[in-house]
Amino acid sequence: MTEQAFGIDKIQLVKLLRRVAEGEAQLPEFQRGWVWPDHNIIGLLASISRGYPVGTLMLLQTGGDVRFKWRPVEGAAPPAGAEPDTLILDGQQRMTSLFQSLMLGKPVETQNQRKQRISGWFYVDMVKALDSQTDREDAIRLLPADRVVRSFRGEPIEDCSTPEKEYAARLFPLSQLFDNRRWSYGYEDYWKEQGEDGRKWWRDFEEAFVRPFELYQVPVIELGKQTERQAVCQVFEKVNTGGVTLTVFELLTATYAADEFDLRNHWDNVVRTAWKAPEYRVLKEVSNTDFLQTVTLMATSARRAELAAAGVDEERLPRIGCKRKDMLELGLDEYRRFAPLVVQGFKDAAKFLRQQYLFDTKFLPYGTQLIPLAAILSTLGEHAEPAGAQQKLARWYWCGVFGELYGGSTETRFSHDLPETASWVRGAGAEPRTIRDARFSESRLLTLRTRNSAAYKGIYALLMKEGAVDWRTGEKTEITEYFAEAVDIHHIFPQAWCEREKIARSTYNSIVNKTPLTGRTNRIIGGAAPSSYLPRLARNAEVDPDTVAHHIRTHLTDPALLVKDDFVGFFKARQRALVEAIETATGKAVVTDDGYPTTDPVDEGDED
Repeated sequence: MTEQAFGIDKIQLVKLLRRVAEGEAQLPEFQRGWVWPDHNIIGLLASISRGYPVGTLMLLQTGGDVRFKWRPVEGAAPPAGAEPDTLILDGQQRMTSLFQSLMLGKPVETQNQRKQRISGWFYVDMVKALDSQTDREDAIRLLPADRVVRSFRGEPIEDCSTPEKEYAARLFPLSQLFDNRRWSYGYEDYWKEQGEDGRKWWRDFEEAFVRPFELYQVPVIELGKQTERQAVCQVFEKVNTGGVTLTVFELLTATYAADEFDLRNHWDNVVRTAWKAPEYRVLKEVSNTDFLQTVTLMATSARRAELAAAGVDEERLPRIGCKRKDMLELGLDEYRRFAPLVVQGFKDAAKFLRQQYLFDTKFLPYGTQLIPLAAILSTLGEHAEPAGAQQKLARWYWCGVFGELYGGSTETRFSHDLPETASWVRGAGAEPRTIRDARFSESRLLTLRTRNSAAYKGIYALLMKEGAVDWRTGEKTEITEYFAEAVDIHHIFPQAWCEREKIARSTYNSIVNKTPLTGRTNRIIGGAAPSSYLPRLARNAEVDPDTVAHHIRTHLTDPALLVKDDFVGFFKARQRALVEAIETATGKAVVTDDGYPTTDPVDEGDED
């Protein structure tokens, strides 16, 4: 944004508030409703009465290419059809507080320091305001909506319910501040009848308290009509005194609302509703920003493809992306075009993940990988259905998981995933870079101890895919989870036994010595040696030992080594079996030189 894109000026406070009242200054729809507590409002009023600075306002001229839906400042009732010439980007809380306390003409709805909702009128104690030894904040008060202060028994102890009672108490209602002539005349007449010079009192108070408000000028930075949407978003976040981050979704909601499209309603009642069935529970944590990123990937990909088809040179083609700037440039027509495809893409992603034995968010390795997966499936459509296409997609997916490639800044990878993977699945391109970049070291298995790691969750899913069943019941995990007991990761050689045998915690607590079992099966295992708990499992399951042994083999574990309590032999054999399962899933050899630390930076303990 260039220097010419904004101007700096000072505007009289009373003129600003009148612009708010007339609807000439309003709020963009993305501004969140917010109520300052009464002590904050009192502090603001006291500062202005002293002529102290209270910060700069940030305004945006309307009428440019960036269009937002607007709404009045809370409490303002501008004429029907009033259109603003400026929108308040920064200063909502201050302008709302000042408008309501000085010009609303009704009780102010606010909250106290305990965040309890309260309602009332702001007054200034004229005696305290004229006392140079009294803090100005102590002179300003909030009286109840009926203007009567009561004791805890409900008895009136202070009454300002009529102007005469306000005069007597020398309490000036701030709602009269910018239109005080009638009140001041009444005040002078009242005290004249009492034999005092009310006129002098008023003149002193007016000079000390009222005039500073009438003369107060607010520094204003006004952004021009040509300001880009991305700049508006960035400026808002940098200067927003509320400290609340503005999301892309909120900004696009306000933008689309200018064309009578309710983005939030579409997200809540169309998109999320499409995923309510139990088979889509893995989508439970997909956010509105995730959805917008996926739509943006589709839209930018389509722009690039259309220009390429029109003969535009490769170096001049727009990039595919879903970064913040890309999302902010997403037009409503593009959203309408691609949103339905993306809704279906996420549903297809859930189906694909079920085939990989990932049923819910608990053991989903990367929620972020859902974004390119949904975009790829949306782009491929029916081309993703054949078995060969599914095998390629599975390989891409597992390379992302075991390469641990989606844990940091991922937008750049997404922009390559969509065109490269879609082209590869169609047989028209080389392996995508996510497959080329993936690397898994055998020693990494020793450092996987909690489900904080995507690879840890990935091994859980691979075991399910290998057909792992519960050792006691013989049921597959997806059946067990739907009905009886929740399945979790538990030790094969129990922790207590390993501690007694002096086996290093860093070894026995790794994923190599863990497997998915029901809580009840794990309780039967207890802390005993495998040679002790295996017969107990067979008796409890009412089956012969060979049947239990068969159940154990489905977990890539040799039961003969368990019978002998051979931890070293078991560990070596299972580590090799897990490596082979990862190699099968990724289509890549697992490396033996690691480069990984020998211990996790943070060990959060056991799953048991």
